[in-house]
Amino acid sequence: MQQGSKIVLASASPRRAEILRTVGVKFEVMPSRIEEEREPGESPKDYVLRLAKDKTLDVARGLFSGLVIGADTVVVVDDTVLEKPEDAEDARRMLRMLSGRWHQVLTGVCLFQASTGELLSDYSLTGVKFAPLSEKEIQWYINTDEPFGKAGAYAIQGFGALFIEQIQGNYMNVVGLPIELVYRLAKRLGVDFCEAA
Repeated sequence: MQQGSKIVLASASPRRAEILRTVGVKFEVMPSRIEEEREPGESPKDYVLRLAKDKTLDVARGLFSGLVIGADTVVVVDDTVLEKPEDAEDARRMLRMLSGRWHQVLTGVCLFQASTGELLSDYSLTGVKFAPLSEKEIQWYINTDEPFGKAGAYAIQGFGALFIEQIQGNYMNVVGLPIELVYRLAKRLGVDFCEAA
């Protein structure tokens, strides 16, 4: 890693922070203040890439050195974007949509190297198949409070794992941060997590 290189996570997500900690990355958390609103006609891929970039640049303002990492995750089923549920009924609606079906999890990632002004973005796509859920299971899951604050109203790394039949692609992407993609982009910007561990 570049000597004295600071890493900043532009997210308040405890899951993203935990993923970075798991691979030994030392970082600061500076959540962005960006409003997450999809533009009319914007594809899910373009949406997560735009939000990741906006979050990254929002936090990068005023930084003269360091690497800023921004990300945004959505769940997509039937061309419908599922973000974080607003309340229990919204979570119930989402879980019913996911029940017994495949859906996609998209995470846009953006990294900004403040010292050079270089910006790199990419995204990860993972397919996830839910088992059929009964109304009793949906209510039980909502009662755990786990669906709240999570795109698609579930956490694959928590109780939500009980309902996952299959996954195609990057598991960490579904958790909220495709760390392999972040690592690749960081290396291209001159920051190697392996040298810091």
